[in-house]
Amino acid sequence: MADTIDFDFDELNRGVIAEFREKGGKAGGMFEGVPLVLVHHTGAKSGTQRIAPLAAYVENDRIYIFASKGGADENPAWYHNLVANPETKAEFGTETFSVRARVLTGSEREDIYAKQSAVLPQFAEYQRKTSRVIPVIELERI
Repeated sequence: MADTIDFDFDELNRGVIAEFREKGGKAGGMFEGVPLVLVHHTGAKSGTQRIAPLAAYVENDRIYIFASKGGADENPAWYHNLVANPETKAEFGTETFSVRARVLTGSEREDIYAKQSAVLPQFAEYQRKTSRVIPVIELERI
C-alpha cells in the first residue's frame, strides 16, 4: 500500500505569496532563483478570486507560464480559470499590472516550452510524464 501525503497547497501558496511580496518579487524554497509571477485568476464556475504563484519564463519583457501541474494528466484549475476569464492581473517583481492570458499553439508553443525546459529541466520531465500537451500561456500586458 502506497503512503499518501496530506499536503495543503493553499497553505504553501499563501507562504510563497507572502514571501514574494516581502522580498520584492522573489521567493526561496522550490522557487529559489526561479522567475516567479503571481497570477490572479477568477474561478470559472465559482467566481472566487485566487492567486497562483507560478514559475515563469521571461523573454524580452514577455512573461510565459506553464500549466504543467507537475506532469499530471489534467490541467491545473488556474488554467481553466484563465481560459474562461483571460483578462486579469499579474504581479512580477514589485510591479502589479493588467494582463490578458493567451494560450500559445503550434511552433510558438513548442519554442517557448523548449526554452523553459532548457532553463528548468523538470519541465521536460513534466511533459514526459503525461500524454497531454502541457499548455503554455503568455501573459500579455494590457
